[in-house]
Amino acid sequence: LQISGYLNLLANTIDNFTHGLAVAASFLVSRKVGLLTTTAILLHEIPHEVGDFAILLRAGFDRWSAAKMQLSTALGGILGSCFAICAQSPKGAGETVAWILPFTSGGFLYIALVNVVPDLLEEKNPWNSVQQVLLLCTGITVMVLLSLT
Repeated sequence: LQISGYLNLLANTIDNFTHGLAVAASFLVSRKVGLLTTTAILLHEIPHEVGDFAILLRAGFDRWSAAKMQLSTALGGILGSCFAICAQSPKGAGETVAWILPFTSGGFLYIALVNVVPDLLEEKNPWNSVQQVLLLCTGITVMVLLSLT
């Protein structure tokens, strides 16, 4: 059963690496884009990390070791941001951002489509489907409002 916990930790490390790439690259664009990206990732990460913690507990980790392992996956974010900064072109940040932001955005869209949409399509209760779609729209609205301020 513990193998599922280790697989979750690996996936979380890779996820955090892409978050680090996105945050660093967005700050290379501008402070506003960087803060917007950081806010979006924080809003995503808080419930995500709580869910990952529950997965680790279910996989047989005790609370302290699950917390330590969750904290260790955060190093993936630091490595991702360092990679983005080190990958800067001598010609400027524009060339770096030209591939990092589309790469991370595409990854986030892929994960959403692979994980969220099938669950929405399998939902039997129409009211639950409506609630989930409204929450998705709320998230999009929040991001639009943040980008306008």
